[in-house]
Amino acid sequence: MEIEFTETALERLEKKIQDSKGYLKLKHDTEGCGCVVSGVAALVLVDQIEDNDTKIETNGPDLFLEYNTAVFFAEKMTIDAPAGNHFALKSPGEMLNPSMKYYDRTKQNTGV
Repeated sequence: MEIEFTETALERLEKKIQDSKGYLKLKHDTEGCGCVVSGVAALVLVDQIEDNDTKIETNGPDLFLEYNTAVFFAEKMTIDAPAGNHFALKSPGEMLNPSMKYYDRTKQNTGV
């Protein structure tokens, strides 16, 4: 799997992460969706990666994906940063998430 960040996406991501420490993950987020198939893609900064996480090749920061969710993503994708405060995840054949959110779920941000 390979993901290319646009320059705009890299700049926006850098502003969001700033000095936070952690690992960036592309998650297939199913919270509130009712079914694993109905999940949406999200970028999430976490404190640590899990045993089933795999590294994705990118032109930007290290990015990880839960191995068992790879089926929900394309082999080649692009992350862009359209107008607004979100990201867009697309593949050559389709728009996977035109309004992909970024979450900082690290302990330093959640106060845990």
